[in-house]
Amino acid sequence: MNKKQIFNKSFLVILGLMFSSVLWAHGGAAGTDTDQCKFELEPDHWIHYTAYQSSNYPGDEFCGSLPDADAMTQLVFDYQDIRYRNMAVEFEVTKEPEGTRVFFQDAKKHKSGTVVLSLPNGVPEAGQYLIHITLHKNDGGRLDAHMSFRAGTGSPTSSTDLLMYLVALLAGLYVLYLSNATVKEKVDAYFKDATSLK
Repeated sequence: MNKKQIFNKSFLVILGLMFSSVLWAHGGAAGTDTDQCKFELEPDHWIHYTAYQSSNYPGDEFCGSLPDADAMTQLVFDYQDIRYRNMAVEFEVTKEPEGTRVFFQDAKKHKSGTVVLSLPNGVPEAGQYLIHITLHKNDGGRLDAHMSFRAGTGSPTSSTDLLMYLVALLAGLYVLYLSNATVKEKVDAYFKDATSLK
């Protein structure tokens, strides 16, 4: 295989890896073992959490850091275990460290496995908050989980945008390499010199 074929195949492999949804889901980790947007209710039983501020950041998902404090916010919880769908669940959001309640929803069952909590005005001010989830078991027991988040952290830096700029730059350089004989000769000469040093 010549250098051009190796370069072409390497470029395609890198592009494939960059766009692999398995690698980029939840910060590049497969499964939920390193997923930072989750609550552990019992060992190996989770509720996944995602926050949206779609009026200001359409399409963006947040977890531990929300850019705005006083913007419409949706908190979405997905049960990753079907058995929790038969339990009533209670939600509360408090301002920390004061413990002041800013949102509360009474315990009720959510058979779909997804719960969407809407905070029309978001949270009242920038700072640290705590989400409390309490599942009421059928035997009278309770499962409690907590997850903190910070609101009012400012506009998020989008790693997706940076990634797309990088891909566009690499694609542009590759097109330049293929279409310009002078550039192609210089790049080929560089790689020939680099490999001959070994």
